Parts: sequence; structure tokens; C-alpha cells
Amino acid sequence: MSAPATRRPARPRSKPKPQMSARRRRAIFEALRAANPAPRTELEYSSPFELLVAVVLSAQATDKGVNLATRKLFPVANTPAAILALGIEGLTTYIRTIGLFNSKAKHLIETCRVLVERHGGIVPRTREELEALPGVGRKTANVILNTAFGEPTMAVDTHIFRVANRTGLAPGKTVRAVEDGLVRTTPPEFLQDAHHWLILLGRYTCKARRPECERCVIARDCDYFRGI
Repeated sequence: MSAPATRRPARPRSKPKPQMSARRRRAIFEALRAANPAPRTELEYSSPFELLVAVVLSAQATDKGVNLATRKLFPVANTPAAILALGIEGLTTYIRTIGLFNSKAKHLIETCRVLVERHGGIVPRTREELEALPGVGRKTANVILNTAFGEPTMAVDTHIFRVANRTGLAPGKTVRAVEDGLVRTTPPEFLQDAHHWLILLGRYTCKARRPECERCVIARDCDYFRGI
């Protein structure tokens, strides 16, 4: 049950905010779990490789736009060898509706080449090997490790960065600081799904311009709503 927004947030303070209590932190994740017991990415995929392609394409693009493109691409080519066979020009015909499609096509072709030549066409399961793939950074690696392989990682995008700072869950000036804070303080039982809960919260409720506190399931335990 969402808490009514009856307070306005206080003005920013110069001194650091007090750290969120373990009780409130647990209450937040319990509320998110109750509202969405089995969260999942909105990207459409049926294998770790398809997820890897979708995540690379999703940079500075919407999941909806990526899904529209991959619905046409994956029936034709959904393995590293098949996409490599398409070549840059062939791949571009399927993803040209996505922002930065030229650079993404180049990265994906090179990634597919590495997967075929060094990994037998299989997406590796370690962070080091994932981050060694062209166009794959820490955030993308975290998504693959978490969503495809069930690792308790935290992929921090703009939504999660905003939510973590605004709610008080893991304030930090950098993406890595927020990631480390969330991994360190999130109760272990919630860590597997925390990435999905927080990104969906930021995307649909705790929005950048106007957070919709009046319908937020965690408002009563949020620093922003409480004016902390």
C-alpha cells in the first residue's frame, strides 16, 4: 500500500545525511519485493548471448526500441557466428533505428569475433573476460552476471544512481561509489533482485523531474519523502 505524499522534501543540507538505518533499508526492499516478487529485465532475450547483444544495444536507447530491433534480428542471427556472418553492413540494417548504431554494430561484430575465436561462441561467466569484450564495460558485465548467470551484482545506470542518492539507500558521488554502497549494505536475501527493483522504481516512479511519491511503495522509508 503506497504512502500518501503529505510532506515536501527539506532543502539540501551542507552536512552529510545520517546513514539509513538497517530497519528502514530492510523495509524498503521488503516493500519492493511485495510489490514485485519476481522482477526481471524488460529487454527480451532467450540466451546469455541475446542478453549481451540487447544490453550493448541499450546504451543511450530505450528497452522498447531495442526490443523492436532484436525481434527482427534474433530470428535471423542469434549466435556470435551468425551475427559475425552478417558483417557490419548486414547487422546495421537491423539496428539502424537505435541510437549510435554504427559504433554499436562495430563493437558487436568485434565482440562476436572474440567470442568465436577465444570462447567457442559461449558468453564467458567472469567479470574479467566479459569486460575484455569490445564495447562491454563494468555496467554491462554486471547485468550479464546478474541477469544471465544469477550473480549478486549491481549494475548502476542513471536510474539506480538517482534512486540510491535520493532515497538514501547508498549516497555516492560516482557510479562506482553507489554500486559499492548498494552491494555492501543491501541485505543478502534481496541482492539478487535489487538491481531490477531499483531500475524499475527509477524508470516509472522515482522519476528525474518529479518523483511520484504519492504512489511509491517505499515513500514512508525514503529520505527524500521524509525530508532528511
